[in-house]
Amino acid sequence: MRYSEGKIGKVFVLRLDDGDRVPESVESFAQNKGISHAMCILVGGVREGGNIVVGPEDSESMPPVPMFFELKGVHEILALGTIFPNHEGKPRVHMHAALGRQGEARMGCTRPGIEVWKLGEIIIVEITDSSARRMLDPATGFEMLEP
Repeated sequence: MRYSEGKIGKVFVLRLDDGDRVPESVESFAQNKGISHAMCILVGGVREGGNIVVGPEDSESMPPVPMFFELKGVHEILALGTIFPNHEGKPRVHMHAALGRQGEARMGCTRPGIEVWKLGEIIIVEITDSSARRMLDPATGFEMLEP
């Protein structure tokens, strides 16, 4: 285990509107507000057609080949994520979501992109005094958190 320590900074309350894309809109907001380290929570609805990552095709192959799931129909969403700067210093969101429709649930990473349906509510809690960053891992192709 590796860790670093930080402090809670500002708290931001956002309403995403119909058609806003996650994670791009959150990363853009963070960039504009100078937020480099944070955690975020999202609740709301997402449109049909977005994609989430639902696992690697094979757990042994490196770099992993992601499996995608395309959302059919509007889904409810509850997601939790982090914001840390990547190797270029830009805020990068890593968010996993539980999405539901008609009693069925899906879960996955929102990295490929999803669009808000009508509204999305996000709380961003800034973390200050942290040097954590995402560094590119050549073996996996992942931007790994380095506390």
